[in-house]
Order: sequence, then C-alpha cells, then structure tokens
Amino acid sequence: MVRIDGSKGEGGGQVLRTSLALSLVTGTPFQMENIRAGRSKPGLLRQHLTSVKAAAAVGGAEVEGAELHSRTLTFRPRSVKPGDYHFAVGTAGSATLVLQTVLPALLSASGPSTLVLEGGTHNPAAPPFDFLTKAYLPLVRKMGPVVEASLERPGFFPAGGGKFRVSVRPAPLEPLHLLERGKVVRRLATAMVAQVPFDVAQRELTTVGRTLGWSAEERRVEEVKRSAGPGNVLSLEVESEHVTEVFTGFGERGVRAEAVAEAVAEEARVYLEAEVPVGPHLCDQLLLLLALARGGSFRTLPLEGHALTQMETFAHFTDVRVTETPIAPRVREIVVRG
Repeated sequence: MVRIDGSKGEGGGQVLRTSLALSLVTGTPFQMENIRAGRSKPGLLRQHLTSVKAAAAVGGAEVEGAELHSRTLTFRPRSVKPGDYHFAVGTAGSATLVLQTVLPALLSASGPSTLVLEGGTHNPAAPPFDFLTKAYLPLVRKMGPVVEASLERPGFFPAGGGKFRVSVRPAPLEPLHLLERGKVVRRLATAMVAQVPFDVAQRELTTVGRTLGWSAEERRVEEVKRSAGPGNVLSLEVESEHVTEVFTGFGERGVRAEAVAEAVAEEARVYLEAEVPVGPHLCDQLLLLLALARGGSFRTLPLEGHALTQMETFAHFTDVRVTETPIAPRVREIVVRG
C-alpha cells in the first residue's frame, strides 16, 4: 500500500488524479491523506469525486473515503476493464479532468472503449476541450493508441451542462521524442462567446492583433447559440510542423476583455520566443504519457509547480527517472527513462 501526502507539491487535485491514473495502470493500491490541503476548500469536491468514481468503475476498485469533502482516500484497483462508460460531474466541474484520470489506463486496456462525459468543458484551471483535441490527443496518437473526441455541447463555469464523447482504440505506448517545434504553419485566435455581448469577443481579438501582430484572417469569433449559461473563452492556437499548442483565457465578471487577452497573448509570446515545442500545460500531460511509455524526451520552458508535482507522484508508482537539463535560459530538455 503506497501512502501519499496530498499536501505535497502544488497541493491540489493533480496529485490525486495522477495517483489514480498510475494506480490503475500499475495495479498498485494507495492511501492518500490531506487531499487538496493547499486549496481554500480542501478535500474532494464534485469533480474530484467523479474522477475517483470513474477510476473505480474502470479499474473495478475497492474505495474508502469516496465522499464529498473527504480528505482521506484508500484506493485498491483490480483490473482495468474496457467498455462503454458515462461519467457526469453534476456541476460545472471539469469533465476533461475526469477523462484525463481514466484515459491512461484505457490506452493499454484489452479492448476498445467509448466514454460520454458531462460537466464543464471550458473551465479555468483545467484543460479545455480544444486543448485536448488539438494539442494533447494528436500526441497520444503519435505514441500508438487512437483516441478521438467530439464535442456535443460546451459547458462553461459556473453553469456547466457540457457534453462530449471519446472513443479509445488502445495500443502499447511508444516513446516520443519532441525536441524541435519546426516552422509555425498556422496561427488562429478564437474568441468564443455564449450569452455574452459580441463586443467582448471583438475587444479580445483586437487586443491579440495589437499585442502579437496576428492578422484579421488569423482571428475569429465563435458564437455559441445554445448553452446552459454564459461563457467567454479566448483560445490562441499555434500549429507548427511537429506539434500544436493551445493557450486559453477565460472571461470573468469584473475583468476587462483586454486584460484577459493580454494575459493569454503573453503566454503565447513567451512560448513563441523560446522556440520550444512544448508549453507548460502540455508539459504536465506529456510527462505522464512518457512515464507510461517508459521513455521519451521533449524541450519545454522551465518546469513549474504542476510538472514538479507530476514527477514527485511518479516516484510512488514507477521507477522511471526524469531529468531536466538547461539548454538555454528559457529552454529545458526533459528526458524520461524507464
């Protein structure tokens, strides 16, 4: 039984989700205490509880402590079962994070699976659906498994109500080496608005154009006609020869549209100037894939809290080694070895 202190690292839900994923893949039971101790509302919230229940369903696990606000969890997996699954968060909590909890296990299951997930699809502090389909899943496919996702309806915080479908055709994960980004072949800024004035999207895109120099043809507005509640999402997509990165900002009440756009544009600017293939959010997810493949490498920006938490969590379940080597002031080469 592996024992994990959930307050370590960034002290949020990532250490829980990564532990669940690795427990399913390796068959290793664990007990976690101080769950989300670093957050203003510690313990299991709805989306974390949904992730636990989803992992239990996929892995036929015995679970203790799976209840709202619980700060201790014991998880004993049996074997991963491919199949048809439906997981609903029940609130605006992120459904994409629920997917990322169970997907690693299903990538190497004994047969194909389909999933229907409901909840938030475009949430702050979570990978939005567009990031999954344009940045993350293409790399999964490069490593062997075939995973496709389709959005039925978006769900924004705080109303939720989103829904998407995922099909998984498993295959052994092969190591991936992503050291060069290659030439940037396409850039696109999309301002999505639902029950929000059209002017908000226009102001965001104008700011992107002014800040990054992106042309009018590289900026577009997407209006969502039907949604459970209002939402505003600004996504900057940078497609290069070897990888696509997506940077996202979320409109909030009381925050100027220009401020939202400036923050996202700054993320994209830092990434583009560093000339690395992998940004900080994709780094977190790619680290887990390479750990499961027991090999690979990529170049990215200096590691931040979430990536360091991933590496600390790996040590509880695997013997993979991760090294970080400075290549330039803003460039790090990450190597994963089994």
